[in-house]
Amino acid sequence: MDKSADKELVQEYFNTTGFERWRKIYSDTEKVSKVQQDIREGHQRTVDQVLYWLKYKGRVEGTTVCDAGCGVGSLSIPLAKMGAKVFASDISEKMIHEAKERIGSADNPVFAVSDLESITGSYDVVVCLDVLIHYPTEQALAMLTHLAKLAKTRLIISFAPKNWFYDLLKKIGSLFPGASKTTRAYLHQENVLKRRLHSLGFQVARSELIASQFYFALIFDAIRTA
Repeated sequence: MDKSADKELVQEYFNTTGFERWRKIYSDTEKVSKVQQDIREGHQRTVDQVLYWLKYKGRVEGTTVCDAGCGVGSLSIPLAKMGAKVFASDISEKMIHEAKERIGSADNPVFAVSDLESITGSYDVVVCLDVLIHYPTEQALAMLTHLAKLAKTRLIISFAPKNWFYDLLKKIGSLFPGASKTTRAYLHQENVLKRRLHSLGFQVARSELIASQFYFALIFDAIRTA
């Protein structure tokens, strides 16, 4: 499958069958299945970890942040409430519409429909959570290359790490159960992504593995060194 086909698949999924499923998961009030609840909690732990890192390193107020692949605003909205100036984009028009509904008349964050490679601008921090799992490693590396150009000081990403255990779970279908569950799920080797970040002038300062029965993500907090 070529690059455009992968992107079109992700866009179609999150604008059709996947939208309602993930909208409910990213809600904190709607009733969901045990599997979806597990994924909801895992995703929230990832968001909370990123918020903690950003607060730990200093003032969030006034910081410019790009939330690439923002979904319904799970990270963007709390960042804006903390005083960051947030630009958030997602490939799914329905996700962006939902995010705008959640902020009402507020003008921060600024939400836009855009694929990741089309994002422009310059930001203190660029964040990309739970996106790279939808793309094979070659495309994920290209996305990192583009995001690195936008980040002045920090690039924070999450991805599904490739190892024998998670690879086995994926193969036997235990990791992503259910019909019309998701797009293709791609695992990425930690060292491959680290090497690319290093070549782009970033050093992984800290990492955190968020893992549960049905959700797993390795988060990198990469600092610009060059």
